[in-house]
Amino acid sequence: MAAAATLRSASAAAATRAALQGGLRRLGTVAEAEAEAEREGGARWELSAAREYYDYRKSIYGGVTHRALLVDAVGTLVVPAQPTAQVYKSIGEKYGVKYSEEEILARYRRAYEQPWGRSRLRYVDDGRLFWKHIVTSSTGCSDVHYFEELYQYYITEKAWKLCDPDAENIFKSLRKAGVKTAVVSNFDTRLRPLLHIMKCDHWFDAVAVSAEVAAEKPNPTIFMKACELLCVKPEEAVHVGDDRRNDIWGARDAGCDAWLWGSDVHSFKEVADKIGVEVAIEVIDRGSPDEQSV
Repeated sequence: MAAAATLRSASAAAATRAALQGGLRRLGTVAEAEAEAEREGGARWELSAAREYYDYRKSIYGGVTHRALLVDAVGTLVVPAQPTAQVYKSIGEKYGVKYSEEEILARYRRAYEQPWGRSRLRYVDDGRLFWKHIVTSSTGCSDVHYFEELYQYYITEKAWKLCDPDAENIFKSLRKAGVKTAVVSNFDTRLRPLLHIMKCDHWFDAVAVSAEVAAEKPNPTIFMKACELLCVKPEEAVHVGDDRRNDIWGARDAGCDAWLWGSDVHSFKEVADKIGVEVAIEVIDRGSPDEQSV
């Protein structure tokens, strides 16, 4: 009761100070001020609890919060260099595709979100059966030559870009600090050659891809397989991905920690900071102005 009275008093005082100082904030009721103070107090408590929790983990795992980092592929590690609908249309025009990019995108989303009833998994082996369905549904074109051109395009370097341009240096620092790394992705068998083409395959100790593991996120099996490949327990790993259902819920069901890309973390530097790994700054010698090309 005393604490509540103190909170009400502090809230009222804060509201009065805001009014007297002519601040830009609207002067609300005492109840509103109390609610805001409670929210701020709750946020401070959560931050303090999080720090305490990760300090506890560091004490267990020797200065880091986790022994392993699991990373989603598309949407976290890499993203398409161009919008999918734009690619489908630009390549498809010579095969008679007439739909606009907006129409292709709407049809793509409907096709992708529908249950895939032909097998338990969407990505079986090279994923061609599933992707033929998606391409035909999105564009109305079933020309096999069109499909093959699209399919091969998405295994070229020009089709993708890294989400975080500084990722290479951060993964080097993580592995140097003893943190094991793995890619965990719902993808077909093109993932490994794609990682090689993107020159990032050597950043990882293991790859768990659904077409090989025969389990798709959010099925916890794929996360557990990644941990098995890294020789760590699920509770020693943290997974980072951009899909709340597939990445966050799936990883937690497997017993891993999980951070949502774009919300909990926005870069791999933030990931390294949260794990407790200091990232080395690489200094690149670009030579004198006379030595540089133009």
